[in-house]
Amino acid sequence: MLKNAWFYRIKAAQRDLINLSGGIERSAEITSISKSHVGRWNNAQDTDLMPLNAVLMLEEHCGVAVVTSVMAELNGRRVTGEAEGVGVSVDVLSACAETVRHAGEVMSAGAIALADGRVTAAESMNIDRAVSLLERECSALRKTLASVRAGDLKVVGGEGK
Repeated sequence: MLKNAWFYRIKAAQRDLINLSGGIERSAEITSISKSHVGRWNNAQDTDLMPLNAVLMLEEHCGVAVVTSVMAELNGRRVTGEAEGVGVSVDVLSACAETVRHAGEVMSAGAIALADGRVTAAESMNIDRAVSLLERECSALRKTLASVRAGDLKVVGGEGK
């Protein structure tokens, strides 16, 4: 088993990408790769990493550069020009509520993991998943707020209210 932080970041991104693409079976259909192989990509304990063609197909399907963004981040870069509007809530209140809900899930996973004074590998995976979802929600909230500032969204009441 690899013990490098980059490996776990890529594996977490792969799991997120598979989830966003509709799960293991749907990802297998999209990539024309067997369910068992996609399952290995989705398994945090397996050392298999997705080939580039599978990453590109799944990212195109779901419209989010999940793995590509992590690879860029690991190399001190960031992805720009991502598809506009993907996952953006048009309602500030619901975007805030979702962000707070996911923050609560991070706190809950952390509290459960730290209850006995130590964090296991499995517990760290649970926290990492919750943090990944929180990051996505924070990004969606920031995009929504930027749209409000730019005048692209009408806030409750609409039409000049």
